[in-house]
Amino acid sequence: MIDIFEFFSEYSYFGIFLVLIGVNTAPILMPPSWIVLTSFYLIDPSLNVIFLAMVGATGATIGRFFLKKISGIFRKFVGDEQKSNLDIIGNYLNQKKFGYLIASFLFGATPLPSNMLFITYGLMRAKSIGIYFGFWFGRTLSYIVMIYFGNAVLQPFLEIFEDRLTGILLIDGVGVGVIILFASINWTVLITQRKIKFVKPKVWRI
Repeated sequence: MIDIFEFFSEYSYFGIFLVLIGVNTAPILMPPSWIVLTSFYLIDPSLNVIFLAMVGATGATIGRFFLKKISGIFRKFVGDEQKSNLDIIGNYLNQKKFGYLIASFLFGATPLPSNMLFITYGLMRAKSIGIYFGFWFGRTLSYIVMIYFGNAVLQPFLEIFEDRLTGILLIDGVGVGVIILFASINWTVLITQRKIKFVKPKVWRI
C-alpha cells in the first residue's frame, strides 16, 4: 500500500486526484478517502493542506458521480416495495429547496465512507446538482480537519484494525446493513405520520 502512495505521490496533486477518483468509483473494498489523503500528506508534508483537501474532494466527487451512475443500472433488481420507498424519500428531498444539498453536505462533512450514500442515490435515480455541491463542500471541510490531525487520528485507527482488510470489510458490512435498513423503512408513514414502520426486507428481486 505504501508503495502505491509513493508511486502516485511522484505526480503530486494530479496523482492524488487520480487515486481519489479510483477509490471513490469502487463500491466496496476501498479504504476511506481521508486515510488516503492523510497518507499522502504524511509522505509529503510540503503539500498545501487546503489545496490537497480541495483536490481530494474534487476527485472524490467525480468518483462518486461514476458510482452513482453505475448503481442506477441495478435499480431494476430492487424489489417493488423498496423501489417505491426510495422514490418517496427522493420526492421528499426534491420538494425541499436545498434537500439534497444539505443531506450531502452533512454526510460529506463526516469522515464516514460515502459509498452507500451514493449507491442509494443511484437506486433513487436522484438528479439534483445539489448532491455534488453539498458533498464537495462537506468533504473539503472534513478533509482539511482530518489531514491537519492526521497523525493523531490515523495511527489509532490503524491500531484498532491491524488487519486493514478486516477493517475495510467491517466498514463495508456496516454500510450494506445501513442501506438495507434505509430501503426497508416505510417512508410514507415516517414522513406523513412521523412514525417508524418497516416494510418486508426483500431488497433484491432474484
